[in-house]
Amino acid sequence: MKTLRILPHTLKFKFEARTSRGSMTERHVWYIVLEEEGFYGIGEAAPIPGLSIDDMTKWDAKLRWLEEHINDDPKKIKTSLKNFPALYFGFEMAMHSLDCDHPMMLYPSVFTTGRAGIPINGLVWMNDAAHMQAQIDELLEQGFTVLKMKVGALDWKEEFKIIKELRKKYDNTEVQLRLDANGAWQPEEALEKLNKLSEYEIHSIEQPIKPGQWEQMAHLCAESPIPIALDEELIGISDLKQKKDLIKTISPDYLIIKPTLLGGFKSSEEWIKLAKENGIDWWVTSALESNIGLNAISQWVVTQIPRLPQGLGTGMLYENNIYSPLEVRKGKLIINTAKSWDVSQFGIENH
Repeated sequence: MKTLRILPHTLKFKFEARTSRGSMTERHVWYIVLEEEGFYGIGEAAPIPGLSIDDMTKWDAKLRWLEEHINDDPKKIKTSLKNFPALYFGFEMAMHSLDCDHPMMLYPSVFTTGRAGIPINGLVWMNDAAHMQAQIDELLEQGFTVLKMKVGALDWKEEFKIIKELRKKYDNTEVQLRLDANGAWQPEEALEKLNKLSEYEIHSIEQPIKPGQWEQMAHLCAESPIPIALDEELIGISDLKQKKDLIKTISPDYLIIKPTLLGGFKSSEEWIKLAKENGIDWWVTSALESNIGLNAISQWVVTQIPRLPQGLGTGMLYENNIYSPLEVRKGKLIINTAKSWDVSQFGIENH
């Protein structure tokens, strides 16, 4: 018989994290700790209110339901949590962790042994122009060659100027630049902005307009000189036929895979399989999870044999993250085998 404990935790950002959807100073997550015959599994449920489809007005009730039904058939649990993808991912993660020899070693590979790192992009958060430029300089000093810059919250001329100045210093062979608009632009203005930005060798832009506008997004994908990646567009689509219809209708250049928001690893693997079948590339990004979720996602990514740098550099954002061997060095996420996990707060022996 499995027992389940759910431990809420509030992560504190080191700075005010701004996107076009608003600002964040803290992040609420829930750890799912399973125990069965002396073995442990740890998962993380980390919904983002206003972005993930998990109904936060029913969240506590669903947590209680999961506690009461943890020994039910996993298929029944999956069905019940269909509209709670972040919670299901936490459950899926914990169940897989429970089945492993080590609760933090979910997918053993050259990454988990410290022999190889995962190339990642450096993330430039929205701020005033001076602070954004300072972030860029710091990331480049740290050895990043791929930067992802949030756009859509500042004055368009300011953002354009920052990108222009960056390209004066570094060309595309030195710094690859990804943009993420988080759906901030209106459909009627997006193509003009994309045309102007194309002068500056932009690798891609994520979600230039709000999701749910399939025809307008398809038009942008067909006409944009900058490759377009779908991100928020994928959230809430769990049915395989719907996934196929979205890809066929919009025909994007890239997919952004966020397991927390897409309902876990199996659902994410469906998206990746469809992407490959349709000649679409992809990369995985975290959804601002703590190191528990980031660890599981990064280990799983390696099993998918990625070609591109991933978006997994978020572990350093918090003042009170779970202590772990995850580190970022020279533009790569690595596991420092000289360090161990501190999982004492979960009532588990440290590893």
